Amino acid sequence: MARQRVASGSEYEREFGYSRAVSIGDRVLVAGTAPIWEDGEVDPDPGVQAFRCIEIILTALAQVGAGPEHVIRTRMYITDAAHADAVGRMHGKVFGEVRPVSTMVVVAGLLDPRWKVEIEAEAMLVSRRGKLGKVLGNG
Repeated sequence: MARQRVASGSEYEREFGYSRAVSIGDRVLVAGTAPIWEDGEVDPDPGVQAFRCIEIILTALAQVGAGPEHVIRTRMYITDAAHADAVGRMHGKVFGEVRPVSTMVVVAGLLDPRWKVEIEAEAMLVSRRGKLGKVLGNG
């Protein structure tokens, strides 16, 4: 099965041995995504940070032919429970109709102390119905 890697351009990808996303078969996994703007800045607002994380995730998904409608799981790591509403509302704006399974966890800290949220995602490129239809001979 072919593996397709999506790079973010981070200098750490090669050094630390990871990819922004990996697509293999119909599964796409997007690594924990931090709220970093292209100039290296980080907005202090947790809702804006969540927006930036999701924007980066959707860009990675698009590179393998997926969109928000393909997302089946998200994990949100926040540094303070007080950020839950802002982060959750931003998640809902993007995934409100899709409604993937989701987990939000309060953590002691993230790699950069400016980060208040980090998000990861998982997507499927084919629908479950499509797979079942093929198995049953009618899809």
